[in-house]
Amino acid sequence: MGKALVMGASLKPSRYSNIAINRLVSAGEEVVAFGLRTGEVAGIKIDTELLKYKDVDTVTLYLNPKNQEPYYDYILGLNPKRVIFNPGTENPYFYAQLRDKNIEAEVACTLVLLSTGQY
Repeated sequence: MGKALVMGASLKPSRYSNIAINRLVSAGEEVVAFGLRTGEVAGIKIDTELLKYKDVDTVTLYLNPKNQEPYYDYILGLNPKRVIFNPGTENPYFYAQLRDKNIEAEVACTLVLLSTGQY
């Protein structure tokens, strides 16, 4: 099984990216996280540098479309099976780039997917 990369991870407990890390860990998923500030959430270190993670199955985005732009090539280079565009991250331009590389662009909420068993 691959791992989930949470892009836009936050140390603030009220942020959806933080809640997602907690729920992914609780569900037994392997999680890595990237954010602007280093720290730890649910035992997961938030990296502030773009690392060459291996076996990333899912990238779940918590960055608005404008803030996604610098990471297009990085995400494409990870070659995940899917990228989840959580509410507020919808980006048709990036969907097209992902689909060109046979990567699924899923417009959904990671928290809902986990709670309904569809993750």
